Amino acid sequence: MKGVAIYPGTFDPITSGHTDLVQRARPLFDKVIVAIAASSGKAPLFSLAERIELAKAALAGMDNVEICGFDILLVKFAQQCNAGVILRGLRAVSDFEYEFQLTGMNRKLAPGIETLFLMPAEQYGYISSSLVKEVARLGGDVRDSVHPQVYRALQQKFALK
Repeated sequence: MKGVAIYPGTFDPITSGHTDLVQRARPLFDKVIVAIAASSGKAPLFSLAERIELAKAALAGMDNVEICGFDILLVKFAQQCNAGVILRGLRAVSDFEYEFQLTGMNRKLAPGIETLFLMPAEQYGYISSSLVKEVARLGGDVRDSVHPQVYRALQQKFALK
């Protein structure tokens, strides 16, 4: 494929599933941009700056990966980045309906940008940022689901030991 792909999300926080998708996409494109949405309407646990730093830690060493924040319409941001592809992850059939709607709207707004769906490895299929936050908030062990720096950040947010 090659060219530039953009992988958007709130990444609140970035998980091993997200990292797996980036790793899978890297050989397919010249550059993969992990685009972290400000998403102020969602009231994220981590600030945009924190989410960018955590993503940089989790994706360190991946030479054709760029991490940046954005707060505009996704397709406009993709156009600014010269991205021809939007990457989206599908964990389960339940993700498909929502992703199908997003893809249709993005195609209407920017017909020249394609959407590519990737599935994470089986061991990450159940992981979501929401689930990781909830388990961590309740004192559960999420070390296998996130990068060590993300785990430490969750511990600090929830004052866990």
